[in-house]
Amino acid sequence: MGDKRLNDLLRWSIENADANEHGPSTETQAPPTSNLTPELMAALMGGPSDADLMKGSMEIINDPEVSLENKVIAFDNFEQLIENLDNANNIANLDLWTPLLEHLRNEESELRKMAAWCVGTAVQNNERTQERLLAMGGLPHLVEMALKEEEAEDVRRKAIYALSSAVRNYQPSMDLCTDELNKRGFAAAKVDAADMDAVDVVIHGLREKAKGATSA
Repeated sequence: MGDKRLNDLLRWSIENADANEHGPSTETQAPPTSNLTPELMAALMGGPSDADLMKGSMEIINDPEVSLENKVIAFDNFEQLIENLDNANNIANLDLWTPLLEHLRNEESELRKMAAWCVGTAVQNNERTQERLLAMGGLPHLVEMALKEEEAEDVRRKAIYALSSAVRNYQPSMDLCTDELNKRGFAAAKVDAADMDAVDVVIHGLREKAKGATSA
């Protein structure tokens, strides 16, 4: 548990201890202010950890009996959890990279989009997860999605977002990305992954191509 959560729990317990010590008052008083969020209450009551919530979300997404709408909700919850750097790093420890990347090929376009979105969030400004995505072979799938003309524009744009996050300041992924793009007929020069303007040129080109395909 982070220091902030511990401090908030401590503050909450002190407030409640003070209220109990002074006993009920005959005067009308506003309830004490508290920073006790549902997450903190869950921590106080021994609720599920973020790791449990991440695993639970993926179980819902993988369950063939669950509706598409609820799978999208579970994916949205997963994406919010992995905005936290520690949780993003924990995807590997929980063996969730494989099922996450498998959904890049899901027959449902909405789930392909959500999977790409989660990948982009997980690897943003995070060399550990960028390395993991590369090692798991996720880059070629994202390039394929980004260039696939039959794919919906919103799905392609999320794949491009994931690529943008994956290659910035991480040269091995940048090199593989340009190789894969060139293999598929999209001309891309070798780029310094630390040169944001140069990376933006590649990413902007992909976005324009995705936009042009749907308007053609």
